Amino acid sequence: MKSTYLRWAAFFFALFHIYCNIFASISELWLSAIHFGGFCAICALMANEHEDLDSTSIKFWINIALAGIAIATSCYLILFENALYARETEYILSDYIFSLIAVGLAIEFTRRTTGWFMPVLILVSLSYILFLGRYINGVFAFPGLSLETVLYRSFFTSEGMFGLTAQISSTFVFMFIIFGSFLLRSGAGDFIVRLAQCLAGRFTGGGGLVAVIGSGLMGSVSGSAVANTVSTGVITIPMMMKSGFKAQFSAGVVAAASTGGALMPPVMGAGAFVLASYTQISYLTIIAASTLPAVLYFLTVSYFVRIEAKRLGLNPTADEHSEKVSVVLKEGWHFIIPMVVLVWFLVSGRTPTTSAAFAILSVIAASWISPKPMHLNDIFDAVVDGVKTMVSTALLLVAVGIIINVVTTTGVGNAFSLMIVEWAQGNLLITLILVALASLVLGMGLPVTASYIVLATLSAPLIFDLITQAQLLEALQVGDLPSNVTATIGLFGGDPVIALQEMPLEMKQLIRQEMLEPELLTGLLLSAHLIIFWLSQDSNVTPPVCLASFAAAGIAGTRPMATGLTSWMVAKGLYLVPVLFAYSPLISGSWPERIEVFIWASMGLYALAGILQWHLEAKINVFIAAALLLSAGLLMWTPLPIYYHLVGATILVAIVIMQSRQNKPPLPVTESTPGVNND
Repeated sequence: MKSTYLRWAAFFFALFHIYCNIFASISELWLSAIHFGGFCAICALMANEHEDLDSTSIKFWINIALAGIAIATSCYLILFENALYARETEYILSDYIFSLIAVGLAIEFTRRTTGWFMPVLILVSLSYILFLGRYINGVFAFPGLSLETVLYRSFFTSEGMFGLTAQISSTFVFMFIIFGSFLLRSGAGDFIVRLAQCLAGRFTGGGGLVAVIGSGLMGSVSGSAVANTVSTGVITIPMMMKSGFKAQFSAGVVAAASTGGALMPPVMGAGAFVLASYTQISYLTIIAASTLPAVLYFLTVSYFVRIEAKRLGLNPTADEHSEKVSVVLKEGWHFIIPMVVLVWFLVSGRTPTTSAAFAILSVIAASWISPKPMHLNDIFDAVVDGVKTMVSTALLLVAVGIIINVVTTTGVGNAFSLMIVEWAQGNLLITLILVALASLVLGMGLPVTASYIVLATLSAPLIFDLITQAQLLEALQVGDLPSNVTATIGLFGGDPVIALQEMPLEMKQLIRQEMLEPELLTGLLLSAHLIIFWLSQDSNVTPPVCLASFAAAGIAGTRPMATGLTSWMVAKGLYLVPVLFAYSPLISGSWPERIEVFIWASMGLYALAGILQWHLEAKINVFIAAALLLSAGLLMWTPLPIYYHLVGATILVAIVIMQSRQNKPPLPVTESTPGVNND
């Protein structure tokens, strides 16, 4: 934002959000409408600045008009909502006009910020609910609704544009993005990179490890893969290239590591707040359960970096003149205070919005014990930067509400689940593969949050059902069942196995609540949603729409699509770790169980990384690859007894030692001096 008037408008718009989230009691529908109209206007006015348009350009005045129309649309909903209900929701001409304009603005501004895929998906969804469904046979057939009903549900209710996702955008997401902006403005980004250099620079592939650690730490406060890539990549990509890594691999690693930033607590991006709202699981529980899996993901990326460094014969980048960790921490320890404040308020039971507000204040307070305290202009710039960062996310989360409304109204989600059930035949692994393929296809066109919302709406109930199948069957076979459960099973012949296969999901849900502990059900529900949340993250690294990879390619000067493929390969933890959610207690178990799974999995993932790169300490062959695959299976298959894990670990360690000895450089040969006996 360049112009003074737009910066001040963004500043006061942000203050309005902060005031509403902390102090005021305003209708969620009204706040969402104001949120949408304001960000549409900001996006339109930013386009004038971005393209350097002046008042002589027609496009300039079109953007001005769109900004005014967006604000007018929000005002219309606020002023005439009661009048609509007084008419018993019977539409008049002005209702049609403003509803159509609102939907059109959502489509247009989503196109401007995310590309064509999302607008096309919205148009297809609207066509389906209006008329297209009646021409489809089978489970996806739908008779259609009137234009008035569709527009009413899309615009005037909390089921469409201004539904759950818009409410999350105007509250949780907005506050945390402002928090991240304050941290970056205070200098936390430089501190994170310096700390990463100290921690990782002395290891093999140190330049790449710095990128991984830096992106992980930065992602824990930003929650945005693209922002993470840009902020850390300008330093870490040249650092990796200087240390000997190829430009394309360097950009791919930074994009993959930055993608993991959305998995790293405590922020975790917009999708995490959507997850919390969908599941009604506390945000604190989510970030606590996500910590170990996030570390596993970054370990996987680090393995790729280390193996590539071994392949290229690179040495550690740090030397005796490098900064010490103690020195960096002494200079930047105050940056840790806001994170502590945020977690403390979350633990104490405060809402995420309140916690973020206190964390923002702590950033300002902590800066005054640093050499560079934040003054009024710094605070102003931090707020404006946060609003600028928020534009695309806000518009996306509002627009995706249209698709959610279509999915829930038409029952497409249930139809999709039935289709997967038929294809997978009740097999959990096949179901996960099918959902991963669906995520891959969606990731080619949809941003992360939209991909998660669509997939969670379609497939989360099915995955949750399959994950709980084993625990529920075990509970039913124990005996001493409540009379109502016995009667329900009796309706299907009295065999629990057959009953669970044939009864509808709604009936099975009632039995789950009766037979399983609430804590276990919460953990298993979180596991199902985290599987989808992780799979949706590949939107950042999956061509043709992989914004994090494109941003990294721009910094490295490499081909965008090739960089996207490289980052997609490095980010394989997005597919491997979620399997543990389904088949292990990594999310749903006790902490000793989680730590045990983490230890074995961290070793198994190294074996898998070696197979994928066909190199470990040295180049591998078919026999070593088979041994590594066996090792990974023994290490990561949780139901196996511990001695199987020990065998898998022994195989891996033996291969590493053997290859390390083979790859060890020969000792230098001492030349004989003429006339001297060297024996």
